[in-house]
Order: sequence, then structure tokens, then C-alpha cells
Amino acid sequence: MQSDIREPTAGFAKFNLDARLRRGIRAAGFEEPRPVQTEAVPVALRGRDVLGLAQTGTGKTAAFAIPAIERLLQSSADGPRVLVVAPTRELAAQISAEFETLARFTGLRVATVFGGVSVHGQRKALAKKPHIVVACPGRLLDLLGQGIVRLDRIELLILDEADHMFDMGFLPDIRRILSELPNKRQNLLFSATMPKEIRSLANQILCDPHVVDVAHRTRLATIEHALYPVESTRKLALLQSILAEGTLRSAIVFTRTKHRARRLARQLEQSGHRAVALQGNMSQGQRERAMAGFRKRRFDVLVATDIAARGIDVEQVSHVVNFDMPNTPDAYTHRIGRTGRADRQGKAYTFVTAEDHQVVAQVERRLRMSIPRREVHGIQSTPLPQLGTRSRDSGPRRRRAAGRAGAGGRRRRPRIR
Repeated sequence: MQSDIREPTAGFAKFNLDARLRRGIRAAGFEEPRPVQTEAVPVALRGRDVLGLAQTGTGKTAAFAIPAIERLLQSSADGPRVLVVAPTRELAAQISAEFETLARFTGLRVATVFGGVSVHGQRKALAKKPHIVVACPGRLLDLLGQGIVRLDRIELLILDEADHMFDMGFLPDIRRILSELPNKRQNLLFSATMPKEIRSLANQILCDPHVVDVAHRTRLATIEHALYPVESTRKLALLQSILAEGTLRSAIVFTRTKHRARRLARQLEQSGHRAVALQGNMSQGQRERAMAGFRKRRFDVLVATDIAARGIDVEQVSHVVNFDMPNTPDAYTHRIGRTGRADRQGKAYTFVTAEDHQVVAQVERRLRMSIPRREVHGIQSTPLPQLGTRSRDSGPRRRRAAGRAGAGGRRRRPRIR
């Protein structure tokens, strides 16, 4: 009943949402809209396409879920009418959970579709004609090919973490999915970074989009960065020292390979730490148990590879440790975005060997800052150049060569920057 609804604060009330949705917002514990919600929700409610530059943990799921639910409440037609595409199973599950919380008083149905588990339950959920489908590309295409799901009634398409979908090789699948959708629809695309491939995709599917950019405004505000120059053989000792800090509550440690993630988690566990690995060779059940244990604080340390950790949204992470240096500045941005969420303070520590200097320079140029260098007593460090010093691969001759290589054709100015 209307009288049972506790009104959200004035921040959400200004959106003039359906009373049932307002009740769901209160049930989710939202009090004031986050910046990405303040900018994206009113524009999306008007039916305009949105390009959102925001990382996981900024409140972007609600930024697209609230207008999606409000749109569905304007009519009683069966679904699926809203399609959300996400790159990983963990992210798809998180998005579905937030939709279900926000829509719990509306009668709207949500189905989640991803691989790695039996298709039987997903078929049953789709047979009920859910209003919202949250899917990973591979399983969605399988079900489309079998005629189990239809997308000809989709009114709103949401692509979340589009840059991760590109990294994982999903862009051809996304284009196949797009070919199954009605031409007339609203589109919301969210990405933490905007590589040229995602800019091209945005140009193809978005019509005169409103751009919401909170990624660059929030990246440094709540995160303390530090570089630890170290010999490769001393990384474990350095990590043990950092984990002993009194400020560490919960940490994600990134490694370059699945094998190293498994081995490092085992070494930490043998040393008395509550550690667990998260890597691509694990079954879906193992991944879910690892994540549930990390969220519920049964584990203090999650040792993960880049792909396995994509989409993880755990607010209490106090530290991100790059045990291995990421390969690109974008990968660095994605990794450190696991901490400093929801306006909390976080720390991002990166172990750097002599082979990592060039990537360090690229990251510092991207951040427009020199990251402080630190040492731990008793652990041998390796010299590391400061921002602005030139490596052999970054001098004028290399830049001129790159300029010649890119001058073969006419350069077109992209519509979305």
C-alpha cells in the first residue's frame, strides 16, 4: 500500500519515479544519488541514448537500472523488453541482484543468462517471459540459436563494461546480438575506458548520446598510489610485509597468470593468511564460493587474474596489490578501480621490476602524476626512473617513427571522444 512506502530523500524524489520503484530504492539502502546517477538517470528517463564513462563501484548499475525499471512500469507488455549485456558471469549476477532489489515491489521479472552452469534453470526463467534479461554474450547467442529467447521486443539495450567485452574478444558476438534487436530502441553504453574499438562501437549504436564522464573525475580522489621497486625473487616477502600492515582489511592481489594466482594463494594460506584464488580454470561453483567467502570476510585476500576479477564489486576492499605489473595503463585503471569505492579511501600498491619501467612511464603519463616510490626495510629494491625521464623506447626517434606509421591515410575525427 502507498502508506507503507518510506520516501527516499529529496535527491531521488526529484526524479519523479513510480512509487513502487521508490520503495525499491529505499530497500536497496540508497539515500542520495551518486554523481553518475544524478547525471545519467534524468537523461535516460527522457529516452535519450547515454554514453557513460564510469568504473564499477561508482553507482553505475543503479544509474541504468532505475530508468530501465521506470520505463517498464509505464506499460504492462510482456518481455523481454530490457536487455543488459555484461562480459562476465560475476558481473551479470551482480547486475541481476541489483535489478531484483530495485524492482522487488513492482512485479517485474528478471532472468540471468550465462555459461558455466546448466542451461535448464535459465530456460525455465526465459519461458516466463521476463521483462529484463541480463546476459553474457556466449550463452545468449546459444539460446538465440535454439529459439529459446527472442529479442524482437527489446526497447532498451544496456552494454556494461564495454571495454572489458572488447578485451575478452566479445565484439563480434555483440554485433551478432545487435542484429537481432529492433532498430528502434534506446541504448545505454557504459565503459571505464574508451579505446578506439569501443569508440567505434559507440558511434555505430548510439544516436546523439548524452555523455556522462565520472571515470576521470573520481579515479584519483579516493585512491593512494605507490610503486614498490623490487627484485622478482623478493615479491613474496614484500607482499607478506604489506599484508602485515595494520590498515589492511581486505585486499585483491593481481597476478599475470592463472598458475601464479593458484600458487600465490596457496603460499599465503600456508603462511597463516586467509587467502583464496580466483582464476579462469575454476568451475562456476568454485568461483562463486571464493567470491562469497571474500564478500563475507571469511577470506581477507583474493588472489586473482585480470579476467577472473572483471566486474567484481566489493565495497570493503582496502588494498589492491599488483603483484605483477599490468600490461597497459587501461589494465592498471581497471585493477585499481577495485578499491576506493563508494567514496571510501583505498590503497593501490604496484610491485615493479626492472622490466616494467616502460609501462610505469605510460601509467604515470595517463594519471598525469608521478607515483611515489616506496621501499620496505630489509627487502632489496631496484632503481626506478621518475616521471619525465626517457627510456630507450620513448625518445623522439620512436615518436617520429610512430607518426610516420600512422600517416598513411586521412585521419577522421571521431564523433565520440
